[in-house]
Amino acid sequence: MKNPVGWFEIYVQDMDRARYFYESVFQVKLERLNALAKMEIELWSFPMNSDQSGASGALVKMENGPGGGNGVLVYFTCMDCAVEANRATAMGGYLVREKMSIGKYGFIALVRDTEGNMIGLHSMQ
Repeated sequence: MKNPVGWFEIYVQDMDRARYFYESVFQVKLERLNALAKMEIELWSFPMNSDQSGASGALVKMENGPGGGNGVLVYFTCMDCAVEANRATAMGGYLVREKMSIGKYGFIALVRDTEGNMIGLHSMQ
């Protein structure tokens, strides 16, 4: 049985600002994806290792597309979610819920990115 999430998209209004936020918070380099020729859309994907569990996804900018405050909550796996939460606030994000225990399932923190999207951070420590 495969993991239930195969891909995620975080819609943004300012791609440069959003890329800088996510690359800085998670210490990764996003890669530009070529969109279909007839679609006016810009995609930047998160790193993906097909030998590992979990899903990858992309930041997406499109004319008249949604962005900020959407109804989808994506949880990013972290070593210690407090570290990424601190980076998020340092990069212009907003702390919604500081690191808290969820019992045997580890810890979570919630932040809003620079585009107004809420994202979750999850760690086991």
